[in-house]
Parts: sequence; structure tokens; C-alpha cells
Amino acid sequence: MEKSSVLTVLSALAHDTRLDVFRLLVRAGPEGMTAGSLAATLDIRSNTLSNNLVILSAAGLVRSAREGRAIRYFARMEQMRDLLGFLMEDCCGGQPELCQPVLDQITCPC
Repeated sequence: MEKSSVLTVLSALAHDTRLDVFRLLVRAGPEGMTAGSLAATLDIRSNTLSNNLVILSAAGLVRSAREGRAIRYFARMEQMRDLLGFLMEDCCGGQPELCQPVLDQITCPC
């Protein structure tokens, strides 16, 4: 992962609502959540949610799929895995293989 991409992802998560949305989608797992469910669960307006989902999508943290008139959102765990891999690249005194088990646990068919 390039440094500029890392900064984009971290910037997207550095907002209260966006962090809540991403964490909620992580909890939802492979089923994801519709925009309406996200807005209701987080008690935020649809247009506010929409703006935040655009930013999370641009950062590669969420993906969407249309279901009739609804849009379902999913956390992109591979992007989070890439971010953590970048952050842990030089961990453990230059022995990143020691951190690999942590990264291997971040798998989700989301």
C-alpha cells in the first residue's frame, strides 16, 4: 500500500460518524447493511450518511451493491488488512513475520 493511500484511508476513518459506520459494517459481516438500516441504527440523516459513505468508498473502505431501490454496503476488509500490513511492516525489530498471524486473522468474505 502506498503512503498516499494510507493517508486517504486514515483520513476517512478520522471522523466520528465514518468510524462508526465502518465499525458497524465490520460487525454486520458478509451480509452488510442497507443505507436505511445504517442511518436508523446510527440515528443520522440519510444525506449525512450518504456524504460519509462517499468518502469511505473513495478510500476503498466500503463497497456497495444495489438491491432494487436500496443500496447495501459492505466493509472492505482487504483494504483494512492492507492498511494494517503497511503500519506493521517494520514491526518487531524488523521481523514482520512475527506480526503475520495478526494480519492472517483479518479475513472476511465481505
